[in-house]
Amino acid sequence: MITSKMASEHMKVLIQKKDAIESEIKEMSDVLESQKGVGMKGPLVDAEGYPRADIDIFSVRHARHRIACLQTDHTNVMKEIEEELHRIHLQVRQQRGHEEMPMEVSPAVSPSNQAQPFARIDRVDATSPAAVGGLEVGDEIVQFGSVSAENFRNLQQIGEVVQHSVGRPIRIQVLRNNQPLAVSITPGPWSGRGNLGCNIIAIKR
Repeated sequence: MITSKMASEHMKVLIQKKDAIESEIKEMSDVLESQKGVGMKGPLVDAEGYPRADIDIFSVRHARHRIACLQTDHTNVMKEIEEELHRIHLQVRQQRGHEEMPMEVSPAVSPSNQAQPFARIDRVDATSPAAVGGLEVGDEIVQFGSVSAENFRNLQQIGEVVQHSVGRPIRIQVLRNNQPLAVSITPGPWSGRGNLGCNIIAIKR
């Protein structure tokens, strides 16, 4: 059985691993940006089909390959973090034992009482803060920082949250394939436009 202390230590290790991956992705993205902003998809040959002389092609290829590998590692560690969170929450419920009545818990997790999404992700740019944080196309946003379905009026609210959170993590709750999922996105400069690197559209009710 995993104790609460062990679970907390394991979570700490996972978060450190996530932070290290995100830091290296940022470093590799900076390499691509330094090479004429070639990014992940910019051409490596000139108009005549010859290798470009204005960039270090070896460095670009290495950075692109490394970013692709790191993105896979990031997806995996985010899944581990999510699983660990579930384990920790389960332990808390078990430790409380008889303090909680099953009939009181059931409505909280009932699909009918599940928070309703108010926006959807319809584009995520590779290597962007959104991609690094784990957002995917099709994710339906239930909460974006302080914005939820209860107080959502327009997409400008999300823009304001991003603007005031540059360099600081934003907790985002989404539905992915009708399953709840929490991710943490840290908006900031990257090789593309904006501080988030994704497109969000409102869900009309």
